[in-house]
Amino acid sequence: MKIALLLLAIVCAASATTYFSETFDGSFEDKWVQSAAKDDYGKFKSATGDAFGDATINKGIQTGEDARFYALSTKIDTPFSNKDKKLVLSFTVKHNQGIDCGGGYIKVLPELDGKKFNGDSEYFIMFGPDICGYTKKIHLIFNYGGKNLLWKKEPRCEDDKLTHVYTLIVNPDNTYEVKVDNERREGGKLDEDWEFLKPKEIDDPSDKKPSDWVDDAEIDDPEDKKPEDWDKESETIPDPNAKQPEDWDEAEDGKWEAPQVPNPKHKGQWKAKRIPNPAYKGVWKPKQIANPDYKEDAELYLARKPLAAVGFDLWQVKAGTIFDNIILSDSVEEVDAFVAKTWGATKDKEKEASEAADKKAKESDSKKDDEKKDDDDKEDL
Repeated sequence: MKIALLLLAIVCAASATTYFSETFDGSFEDKWVQSAAKDDYGKFKSATGDAFGDATINKGIQTGEDARFYALSTKIDTPFSNKDKKLVLSFTVKHNQGIDCGGGYIKVLPELDGKKFNGDSEYFIMFGPDICGYTKKIHLIFNYGGKNLLWKKEPRCEDDKLTHVYTLIVNPDNTYEVKVDNERREGGKLDEDWEFLKPKEIDDPSDKKPSDWVDDAEIDDPEDKKPEDWDKESETIPDPNAKQPEDWDEAEDGKWEAPQVPNPKHKGQWKAKRIPNPAYKGVWKPKQIANPDYKEDAELYLARKPLAAVGFDLWQVKAGTIFDNIILSDSVEEVDAFVAKTWGATKDKEKEASEAADKKAKESDSKKDDEKKDDDDKEDL
């Protein structure tokens, strides 16, 4: 049994295909194309960030100019189809600047002219974190039938300054899974979480609510009668605590009367008790009929054109996000191994370096505060 499982694992590993991977260890300008669709696109640069675990592994591309759109892409050497296969996309995002507003997502696209790449360029998937103010969510948008379909779910993304890995798995059975730092964050069925298809059934436009249909779930209790003394007390009474002013002159001011205040004994408007309506038929709904616009599709997961490029198309108010370690494969195992060699191998050291940097910064701030206090004390002498 163990031998059979081992052979199966070997066969699966041998059949796995990695369509694209990028670690940005060297220069990226010769492979990645800066769009010229706008003349003021922001530029990317190579960077590791302020705190890192390994200078080579953690080297990525970083947004370098504030308040800019960015559009950078590269071609996949051999365009491919994901028909009858898993599509696994993974990459890392590090908001080194402590992002306040900006995107951190990646796009998988069909054939593309990188120089013309822009926000209107056709894509198959857009995936990754998006932060702006209170909005801190993971975007996952599919293009289907020429429309970009928004995810019904909005799972929270990471918003610290550490590197995080975002992984998407799209299965040929029309299910999907989203992982953050190798932990499942969301998942489900494509047809339930996006509006890929028209509804199978719709309201019958010819079905009308009967004229005698009773909509009221409750009615006044016909046996409930208003008590005879209900209206005995007036709505207001003279304020018992009010006193006539000492300088009040009836000859000039007239007879003094206390101001009116709400009467605590007043019971308000009487209303009969409500009871269930025996004639109530429920909420009326028209009959459902087959939707003539519905078309079944067993391949919602499938990109209708060969996938040929990946790119970053985003806006950032404050630049500094680092993207790294991109992989596109048909194997979860291949992607997991890639993630383990990159993010997994450096995350602990990066966290230690980040904590040490934070501690040093706090000590520096504390020292400055003490020096300022000393200076203020000297000025007071």
